Amino acid sequence: QVQLVESGGGLVQPGGSLRLSCAASGSIFRINNMGWYRQAPGKQRELVAGITSGGSTNYADSVKGRFTISRDNAKNTVYLQMNSLKPEDTAVYYCNAEISPRLGAYTYDYWGQGTQVTVSS
Repeated sequence: QVQLVESGGGLVQPGGSLRLSCAASGSIFRINNMGWYRQAPGKQRELVAGITSGGSTNYADSVKGRFTISRDNAKNTVYLQMNSLKPEDTAVYYCNAEISPRLGAYTYDYWGQGTQVTVSS
């Protein structure tokens, strides 16, 4: 059983910062790509940022230069540092990880439960 547990969401004023964390636990042999997605009311879930096991990153154009994704492989944790937040960043943020639970097993997609980020004055 693998779980992804997110933390760090909340209410912040425009221009402020938040740091999201997502820790994977359970039966884990290897974690490949990790990422953060978000879903605003009435919109589809979209990729915000992704990071490979080697540390290569990619970002949605809307967050480039403001958000930074990072990971600590020893802790099976991925982070999202969000700066210069805007009202349009308001959404539920979900972490995602591609995890192989044991040697020789397939890689499965796992999702966190989501954490609310609200940017408002």
